[in-house]
Amino acid sequence: MKLDSPLFDKVRVKPDKDRRLKSDGPKCQWAGCAEKASHRAPKGRGEEQKYWRFCLEHVRQYNQNYNFFKGMSDAAVMAYQKDALTGHRPTWKMGTGKGTVRPDFSAFSGHADPFGLFGEGVRAEQQARAEARPVRNAERKALDTLGLEAGATAHQVKMRFKELVKRHHPDANGGDRSTEDRLVEIIQSYNYLKSTGFA
Repeated sequence: MKLDSPLFDKVRVKPDKDRRLKSDGPKCQWAGCAEKASHRAPKGRGEEQKYWRFCLEHVRQYNQNYNFFKGMSDAAVMAYQKDALTGHRPTWKMGTGKGTVRPDFSAFSGHADPFGLFGEGVRAEQQARAEARPVRNAERKALDTLGLEAGATAHQVKMRFKELVKRHHPDANGGDRSTEDRLVEIIQSYNYLKSTGFA
């Protein structure tokens, strides 16, 4: 870069301005100090937007001894720290706040709601449709393999599958492969139920 470039002149410090600290400013608020107050320090809890004006030496002393929680009990400090996690804003569990209004999602009744986002009414409709659905012979056989009745829910099927896999897996039986055929049947039955949308 050329030193006589006009771009360099724009970032160069102009010699005509005196950038040294001015002596005409507020004095240090430390008792008995006549130095210039070049730093500020918070006054404390309850006076968050107010500051003391100190010189460098006294602001260091003040900061070493500053304790925001001074005069608070341990329980009050813990409560303050817990509230700080949410920015000291009120919180409540989902659906328990004042003025909670359940929106009408009847327009979505024909759509799947696997996570229950559209309210209990829609979920109840889906469960009623699932219960009213006829159980095919292959599904009945797969449920029988898992040891469940025809009215079993998807959650029950999943929990029973996990339980049977843990029981019949060769690793759980010390390497005994005698239950391996039963394990294959269980896995095939569960996969079939998943493919039909039952589980």
